[in-house]
Amino acid sequence: MLEEITTNARQIQEQLLGEILCKNAETEYLRGFLHGQTDKQLFKKNVPIVTYDHIKPYIDRIANGKASSDILLVEPLIGFSLSSGTAGGQPKLIPITAESANVTEALDLPETLLLKAPPPFGYWHRNSSEELLQQQSPKTNHFGLSIYRHFGDLSQVGKRMELLYAKPDVETPSGLKASAVTTRAFKESSFQAILPKLYTSPYETIFCPDTKQSTYCQLLFGLIQRDEVVVIGSIFAATVLRGIKFIENNWRELCSNIKTGKISDWITDSGCRKAASLILKPNPKLADLLEDICSCKSWEGIVRKLWPKTKYIGTVCTGAMLQFTAELEFYCGGLPLVSGFYACSEGAIAINMEPLSKPSDVSYTILPNTVYYEFLPIKEDCVTDSQNQVQLNTSRHKDTETVDLVNVKPGQCYEILVTSPTGLYRYRVGDIIKVTGFHNNTPQFQFIGRQNVALGVDMERTSEADILKAVAEAKALLDPLGLILTEYTSYGDTSSTPGHYVIFWEIKPKEGNNNNNVGKELDPKVMEECCSKMEDSLHFTYRMYRKENMIAALEIRVVKQGTFESLLDYFVSKGASLSQYKTPICIKSKEALNILDSRVIAKFFSPRTPIQDN
Repeated sequence: MLEEITTNARQIQEQLLGEILCKNAETEYLRGFLHGQTDKQLFKKNVPIVTYDHIKPYIDRIANGKASSDILLVEPLIGFSLSSGTAGGQPKLIPITAESANVTEALDLPETLLLKAPPPFGYWHRNSSEELLQQQSPKTNHFGLSIYRHFGDLSQVGKRMELLYAKPDVETPSGLKASAVTTRAFKESSFQAILPKLYTSPYETIFCPDTKQSTYCQLLFGLIQRDEVVVIGSIFAATVLRGIKFIENNWRELCSNIKTGKISDWITDSGCRKAASLILKPNPKLADLLEDICSCKSWEGIVRKLWPKTKYIGTVCTGAMLQFTAELEFYCGGLPLVSGFYACSEGAIAINMEPLSKPSDVSYTILPNTVYYEFLPIKEDCVTDSQNQVQLNTSRHKDTETVDLVNVKPGQCYEILVTSPTGLYRYRVGDIIKVTGFHNNTPQFQFIGRQNVALGVDMERTSEADILKAVAEAKALLDPLGLILTEYTSYGDTSSTPGHYVIFWEIKPKEGNNNNNVGKELDPKVMEECCSKMEDSLHFTYRMYRKENMIAALEIRVVKQGTFESLLDYFVSKGASLSQYKTPICIKSKEALNILDSRVIAKFFSPRTPIQDN
């Protein structure tokens, strides 16, 4: 079935756009551009390319209950999807309908659930009169089948230890509720029916409003059921890594709970305590075993030791999550890191047909049956160096025409536009991709970064991909010191002239207990060389501006261990979903910057201008 939809991508895309326009041409938004017509060329000529800021007034009117339902689409809304808010600032409200919810609820769910729950990545428009749009089963999950091909049906042999978090719904004045995609999915009866059999986390822990208590209990119950765990994961790699570090910092207390059969007093959530009363029994033998494992000098390969039957780590490791893969590999001891799919709140979907690919090599295959795609070419092609790192100039030709799905070119970078059944028309998702090839007539791509995430202190612009590449090269200098870069972010400091780039690093030793004396132990010469290495790795314009003293020396600020946990807490307090949280590559918020600056323990500057190209 996957072969058929990727082969017929052009026809499916044309039919999908036609169906969207036929349904919604008379809505307030489209009527002003199309005057009731549904012609594709008129659509591309008259309907503008927009960002969320352009359509926010329309969505606000719907959310506030001050307008009829025919503003953006004819089909009645059942609510809004709430984006994480960490990629571009404030969370966005994305309209959802009963039909579209069936697809979006599948985006953030593990592949085992997708195999069981209807409907995953089949066609959402089941009532279409077109035979091609009807013939696919709504229960078809192509990524789940791909996982099945490599690992078999793991649901028959064990459980998943997933860190899953629900977030309270937000009720809008219209009465429509806004919720994270994951939360809406966790409330589905299909999920609740399979939860006890396939997952180590009880329902009560997932919906616990206190994230620390939720994390503690989910990890505790995962350790108790260690002999049943065959998959470990969460939506994003950062969350998996955060869970491992949580155990690293709290294993003595966890083992004490297991030994005595009593949950810690600070766990006050009634649901968590109820779940613990059913699962937690005195088990000194298991507690002693876990203490022996956790008290080892090095935590390299600790995941295999704690959960010996684990087959793979299921989590998104691409894009901004690439920064966490080196540390995950350290802890996971060679377990495959499986990035299953690419998805966004706006409805774009692609799957990884080769789940055993290394995170840096993953290419996603677009599913052409969920939204109508257009692609804005980037002015400069992506340039890939010898280490397969992508450098990117994200400027575009002012009058560039968009390219249809089947007409993109391998090697070229594009920004994704979507037209969806939920009232988004020629909408800029903000993601930059590089086309790597085709599967039949459907493109495959690597996720490069966000269009709106960039550093700049003068006329230069540095992309997310540039920052990822520079950090990857610089952090290699920490290996001989026995140190690991655990997390980082950046911002452009223009408080003085010329401005300069500031990179915040959180560093920890590979061996031994966590401590915050790492700043005193760092070799200043090595850290200064890290600064210079980053500058050498940045793009030509940055290096030229540095040479001309238009940009000052790059600075690395080392922060206390736990700083990025505090950053996470801040964003969650502002409404971000823990399940969907991604550490921002570039900091925009003054409050977030204050959190970082208040925890700086050492500062280092590049001692020289960067190496120039010959």
